[in-house]
Amino acid sequence: MPKQIDISEVAAGFRFVLIETFETVQGPVYLDRGTSLFETLAEITAEGASQPMGNCATIAAHVAHTTYYLRVLEDRMLGRDLSYVNWDQIWDEVSRVDADEWERLLAELRATYERIMSHLDSADQWQGINELSSLLGIIAHSAYHLGEIRQMMCHLKS
Repeated sequence: MPKQIDISEVAAGFRFVLIETFETVQGPVYLDRGTSLFETLAEITAEGASQPMGNCATIAAHVAHTTYYLRVLEDRMLGRDLSYVNWDQIWDEVSRVDADEWERLLAELRATYERIMSHLDSADQWQGINELSSLLGIIAHSAYHLGEIRQMMCHLKS
């Protein structure tokens, strides 16, 4: 009979990777020290976050999109209605931000991330595929946007 992994161990693994992605490198699992999302964003001003990169979205738009994505996947994890989802909305609405808007975007990202992390505490109540696939999606999608933002920072610094 195959060995089964306790759901608390699965949740601990997700927590470890989410912390590395958003807060700080612990492992390392896949990031270099000082390159988590919150550490990266701490180096960016509202002006830098609003800098257009050719035809690409601004860093501010990437942050707003990441927050939106986290909210959608949180709703998916909780079995909520997703008929409101409009993936283009953020890209159409967010580009330039002032200092207050930038701080608000960062605070919203952190609050949404912290809610996602709190769901790991109730892993024993998970129903299965929605929670597991949503958390895997959050990790992969957030890592993608972290990479995009870090690439955009190269242009800001040059």
